[in-house]
Amino acid sequence: MDLDRFTDDTPADDAPGEARVCAVAAQTETFERCRQGFYPSPKSYDRTTESFDYMAFYRTAPVSAVTHYAPVTARTEQTRGGPGPMDEDDWATLIDPFSETDTVLVFELGDLVPLDSPVENDQHGLRGAWYCTIDDLRTADTLSTLAATATT
Repeated sequence: MDLDRFTDDTPADDAPGEARVCAVAAQTETFERCRQGFYPSPKSYDRTTESFDYMAFYRTAPVSAVTHYAPVTARTEQTRGGPGPMDEDDWATLIDPFSETDTVLVFELGDLVPLDSPVENDQHGLRGAWYCTIDDLRTADTLSTLAATATT
């Protein structure tokens, strides 16, 4: 279990309830980059052209739940070897196992905000990108509940 919500310097869960969120799966390595302030996505993925103000993260391990969200502060296109937040190790770890692309859109993030109650996996996890609101995240207790309000 993540203990972020119990620390003194945890950002407040004060995002507007109606704000649009893109919820995505984040393996351990990807979630660590989110903590560092960025989430890369192959440019061919639909989420790179959608409009949203926040990203939420379904963590495949250790909890199998949506545990955090963060404001999107910038979107930066980066090509392999070019300037941007990602280095070669990031490409090898975060992109190469999933895509053969040389162009990504890096979502630059503000501080991660832990949800008071994680959205637990009760089905097959979260695949692709789900779009919902901050209030949807705050009130859903399971992925099935979130799926009932989210669009893909």
